[in-house]
Amino acid sequence: MIYLGIFPLIFFVIFLISYLKDARKLVNGFLFNLFFVAFLIFCLAISVSSDNQFVRLIILIPAIAIILMLPFAFLALMFGLFLNARILWQREGKRFANSLTLLVAIIMLLFMLLPIVYPESLRSEHLQPIFVAISLITFYFFINLSNFLTAYFLYQFNRPKYNQDFIIVLGSGLINDKVPPLLASRIQKAIQFYRKQATITTPPTIIFSGGQGADENLPEAEAMQKYAIEQGILLEHTLQENRSVNTYQNMLFSKQLMDQLTQGKSYNSIFTTNNFHLFRAGLYARQAGLNSQGIGSKTAFYYWPNAMIREYVAIVVLQRKRHIKIIAPILLLAITFAILSFILV
Repeated sequence: MIYLGIFPLIFFVIFLISYLKDARKLVNGFLFNLFFVAFLIFCLAISVSSDNQFVRLIILIPAIAIILMLPFAFLALMFGLFLNARILWQREGKRFANSLTLLVAIIMLLFMLLPIVYPESLRSEHLQPIFVAISLITFYFFINLSNFLTAYFLYQFNRPKYNQDFIIVLGSGLINDKVPPLLASRIQKAIQFYRKQATITTPPTIIFSGGQGADENLPEAEAMQKYAIEQGILLEHTLQENRSVNTYQNMLFSKQLMDQLTQGKSYNSIFTTNNFHLFRAGLYARQAGLNSQGIGSKTAFYYWPNAMIREYVAIVVLQRKRHIKIIAPILLLAITFAILSFILV
């Protein structure tokens, strides 16, 4: 059984090569999960084939405990999401953007109640292909979500070197033309990196990226720059990128600005944003052709679950063409088989 260990080793090496080449890829999550599952299978195979009772127990007991805990974990997660939605509404207001944890909790509750209230009319054999398709699509998105969460957590370990020429601070909106706490944390993260690098080598230039919203009296970049100068950053070490209105444009216009300043010479850059937004921002950086990694500022824990759901939905939309190519054939086949079953009966 020892030879089975070659498979998790191969998967880990492939993952490591992919991650070190570019940490901003969703496939990194898939490769790490593949390694992890292969490693678990290897451990179980060793425990079953081993004559050593201690080896069997040390592997089988945790595995059985995890399996038994899954239903309780599902319930705990559901109640936790309901509670989180309540806290979020109290602190951030009752808006749809703050209701994503509530929606997910309701879906989980319906999923749990479905076997109990399963209507007799839905038990028709003609509808079984549709339910099989729904199950396959649900499983597909479960795997996709697992890959996203793994890739997200792995990206948090990214640590750029203190040899940067530029730091891009991504905007997130002003409140009454002032920098709100969420945006301030991004600027503070950039300032922290700036000061650490300044003690080692030449300080980087901080680019504040954000345009002027319809409800704002000044560009976001201007307010961000003013905030940083009040924190002790020198004006000559800052720049404004005040045209962008979304994360992709933050990256694209900042890249154009850096290309112009360096006149075609190579340079190093990073970006700062909140940790929940870090991975998606990295995807947009790749899309804009910017070879830049990110560092994330901390987010209040009560805000994090809702923000992570929003990030995942945004990434699904970003990669919608890929998902449609997988989902459309499944639905088409299911509908075809359902229609044929009606006709042939």
